[in-house]
Amino acid sequence: DMSEDGRLTPVQTVPTLPEGTETQAKYSTADVHVSPDGNYVYGSNRGHDSLVIYAIDQTTGKMTYVGHQSTLGEEPRNFAITPDGAFLLAENQNSGTIVTFRRKSDGTLTATGSVIEVPAPVCIKFMPVGG
Repeated sequence: DMSEDGRLTPVQTVPTLPEGTETQAKYSTADVHVSPDGNYVYGSNRGHDSLVIYAIDQTTGKMTYVGHQSTLGEEPRNFAITPDGAFLLAENQNSGTIVTFRRKSDGTLTATGSVIEVPAPVCIKFMPVGG
């Protein structure tokens, strides 16, 4: 929330690792994105090699845990959601792969089987086609 003088106050703090996961020094959150429809937030977890998924309540802005998805690789860094929201591409730096997931209407992800091998991918962006 933002006060009249422009100060922000947290609405909610949520974990990115599954409940009960023992914290390790190698675990860190690398990237966070909101889906194009504004209904879901995703975060990548380095070391844990996963993506966390939360649903966003459009009235309160609070998030509800949906689940976790393995990135099917090692050391996810950046990831990107296609502009139409249909797919999420996860870059796994240490395994040298970009793994494509289909986004379902409930925010969960399903691997498509498409894996691109790239030396140490760390960032992916979508560029508009045409002029």
